[in-house]
Amino acid sequence: MAGLPDEALGHLSLPGADPVFPSSFAVGTAAQSTIAAAALAACEVGHARGAPRQQVSVDMTHAAVECTGWFSLDGQEPELWDPISGLYRCADGHVRIHANFAHHREGALRLLGLDPDIATRADAEAALLTWRASDYEDAAAAQGLVVSALRSFAQWDDTPQGRAVAAQPLFTLERIGEAPPRDLAPLTADQRPLAGLRVLDLTRVLAGPVGGKALAAYGADVMLVNSPNLPNISAIADTSRGKLSAHVDLDTEAGRAVLESLLVDAHVFVQGYRPGGLAQRGFGPEALARIRPGIVAVSLSAYGSEGPWAERRGFDSLVQTAMGFNAAEGEAFDHADKPLPLPMQILDEATGYLIAFGAAAALWRQQREGGSWLVRVALAQTGQWLRKLGHVAVQPQAPRPQAEPFLETTASGFGELRAVRHSAQLSRTPAAWVRPSMPPGSHPPQWPA
Repeated sequence: MAGLPDEALGHLSLPGADPVFPSSFAVGTAAQSTIAAAALAACEVGHARGAPRQQVSVDMTHAAVECTGWFSLDGQEPELWDPISGLYRCADGHVRIHANFAHHREGALRLLGLDPDIATRADAEAALLTWRASDYEDAAAAQGLVVSALRSFAQWDDTPQGRAVAAQPLFTLERIGEAPPRDLAPLTADQRPLAGLRVLDLTRVLAGPVGGKALAAYGADVMLVNSPNLPNISAIADTSRGKLSAHVDLDTEAGRAVLESLLVDAHVFVQGYRPGGLAQRGFGPEALARIRPGIVAVSLSAYGSEGPWAERRGFDSLVQTAMGFNAAEGEAFDHADKPLPLPMQILDEATGYLIAFGAAAALWRQQREGGSWLVRVALAQTGQWLRKLGHVAVQPQAPRPQAEPFLETTASGFGELRAVRHSAQLSRTPAAWVRPSMPPGSHPPQWPA
């Protein structure tokens, strides 16, 4: 689909087989294949810069554990979910609320007629019993909140958005402007394949930061650009490994000028804000190509660029619920009355590695064909692909694999960080996060010399 050379596949090893986690879906295959695609595409960019091809190996268990996103800080596992987040019974079904950001939490509770300062989960449970699931989903969406009604696969397939997603490929890679091939410095044999390439990472949760982290592991200079006015989730400590981390306020003229100056010297621009959010500030794909001809732009959305939900906000847990995964997983484990989430946020994680894959593939294409490029990925399109991978025989008593064999400990600006090392093994230039994870705003918004 990306137009990369088939010869590269001869340098790939994929040991392991599903199931590696208790699930009726091929989550191990999804993790392994997207990570392998990202690593192999990065190596092809390195090969185009004069380095010999190298072997890439991705163990399925290691890949799946990496996609759990497990980490600890100073020996403590952070609480990842707000108490209001989760699945609720309604008058005619269920809804899932995502409340990890305060403004989403407050909005979801106020919609129920509750005071966010004093409301408990029990209050939300009682209030939602008076709502139809689809009514609450629609009312929340109208206010820019993040809620989804529980559906079966059949119910999802019968929605206009389900049909729109089913008609889209896993990702798209499109030439959006004219530009000559950009000069990339040749590599020495010991340089990682993306060394010297500059990536602007304007993403927050969770797929986008994972994609930027992967590009950093393969040698790119990745700058995470955060607003000083927006909150972040605790997983930023894990996903900031290998990155520079700067504050830029795009609501100010000065901030937009700073980002434009960074863009002039960038090779890749990844954005995961709500659809249209950056375009309103002058940084949509066409504007990026005009400011920096030859740029590779990557755009992440929840439900894809087509259909009535194209501008709807969403997160992995909500897309799982809306598309039918939670209902199907519950049925597979004989809990038809208890919908179950997948064992990791695999839609986020796999989409993150597709971001890295798409960026590297477009860089490779740009070197041969010139042009400016736009890569589009979406959590729902990844979900559609995961369905197509087929079902896995359920083993309810199967233990989850232990993370310990795959962990590494590093110093960070958040404290002592213990997290999963990268699962893609590159035979000549090992993937590595050279820069420590640092809090937002720790670095100036300028590229290193």
